[in-house]
Amino acid sequence: MESAEFSRDPYPLLAALRARGPVQRVRTGKDRTTWVVTGWAEARAALADGRLSKDTARYFADRPSGRDLAPAVSRSMLATDPPDHGRLRKLAMAAFTPAAVGRLAPRVREIAEELAAALGRAGEAAGGGLVDLVEGFAAALPIAVICELLAVPEADRDAVRRWSDDLFAAAEPDTADRASHALAGYMTELIAARRAAPGDDVLSGLIAARDAGDRLTEPELVSLAVLLVVAGHETTANLIGNGLLALLRDDALRARLRDDPGLLPAAVEEFLRYEAPVTLATFRYATEEFDLGGVRIGAGDVVLVAPGGANRDPARFEAPDAVRLERAPLGGHLSFGHGPHHCLGAPLARTEARIAFEVLLARFPGLRLAADGRRDADGPGGSDGVTWRRTRLMRGPARLPVVLGPLGAAPVGRT
Repeated sequence: MESAEFSRDPYPLLAALRARGPVQRVRTGKDRTTWVVTGWAEARAALADGRLSKDTARYFADRPSGRDLAPAVSRSMLATDPPDHGRLRKLAMAAFTPAAVGRLAPRVREIAEELAAALGRAGEAAGGGLVDLVEGFAAALPIAVICELLAVPEADRDAVRRWSDDLFAAAEPDTADRASHALAGYMTELIAARRAAPGDDVLSGLIAARDAGDRLTEPELVSLAVLLVVAGHETTANLIGNGLLALLRDDALRARLRDDPGLLPAAVEEFLRYEAPVTLATFRYATEEFDLGGVRIGAGDVVLVAPGGANRDPARFEAPDAVRLERAPLGGHLSFGHGPHHCLGAPLARTEARIAFEVLLARFPGLRLAADGRRDADGPGGSDGVTWRRTRLMRGPARLPVVLGPLGAAPVGRT
C-alpha cells in the first residue's frame, strides 16, 4: 500500500479487499500483517471503539520500529488515549469551533483572493495562463491560514511546509524522521519566542495554558504545536486539490457550481467522500480480542481504518464512484474520522475549501486542465499532467497544471 500505483489510484485495491469482506488481513512486511477495514459500517464502528488504542509509545515499547521520529511527532495527541487525549484536545479545540472559524472566514477569503491574484500574474508572466494549482493555491492557502493562527513568520512558512510534506514521505522513512526533528526543533524555538513576546494567536494561548494552569507539559506543548501546523493544512490542501481535480474533469459540474455558489457546501462534502484526503487513518492496535466485521481481531493486532475505502462502500452509498451533490445532505463520509478522534479542524477545513472553490471559479471561469486528457494514464502522473503525492496516509495531487483562461470578477460580499 505504499506503491506509486496505490498513490495514483488506491480504489481498485480497496474495492477488491472490500469484496472479500469489510475487514481483511493484509501482509505489510516479511513477518507483519495488518487488518484493513474498508466497509463503512465497520470503519465507523472501529473509529469509535475504545478497544482500539492509538498509544503508539506503549505498543512499540517492546517492538522496536527502527524509526527515529521526534517524540513531538511520535507521541502527539493523535497517539494518545483517554484521559490524556481528551485533556489535550480540549485545550486545542477552542480555536476551531464553528464560531471561531466564522470569525476567521473573512481573513481566509482575503488570503484566497490574494493567492488567486498572484496566480493570475504568474499565468500572464508564463504566457498562456499555465500554472500549478497545488503549489500556487491548494497547498498555499491552508498553510498560510494555519501559520497565521500559530504566528509562524512568513519567512519561515516555506520551510515549515516542506518539513510537513516530508513527514508523509512513504518511501523515505529517513526523510520523514529528519523532518520530524526539524519541525520539532523549530516549534521549540517559536514557542520560546512567543513566550517572550506573546500575541493574540493560538500558540500564545496554548503557552498561557501551559504556564498559568500547568495543564500541559513542555513536551506536550511542543507536540501540540507540531500537530496543529501539520494537521491544520495537510488534510485541507488535499481536500482542495482533490476537489479542484474533480471540477476540472467535469465541465457541467464546474459550470453548475460557478453559477450557484450556494451548492458549494454540498460539493465540499461530496468531494470529501469521493476522494478522501486521508486514504488510511493513523495507527491503531487492539488492546484485547474482539469481533469486527465477522473476523476475530487478536490482542496486539494492528488495525488500519480506510476512509478511502469506506467512503466508496456501495452498501452505504449508491453509485459510490460518481460525484453526486444530491447525496451530500445525508453526509456520512468518514474523511474527518468519527468518535473521540474526529478531526477538530473540520470546521476550518470546510470553510477554507468552500471559499477556495468560490474564489477560483469566479475569478477564472475558463479554468481547465493543461492537457487534453480527463483521466490518469499509467504511472504516478497521467495523461492530464496530474502527479500524485507518494504517501500511504494522504491522498492528493502533488502537481495540478492548469490553464487559467480569461479572468472573471472576484467574488465579494460572502464569507
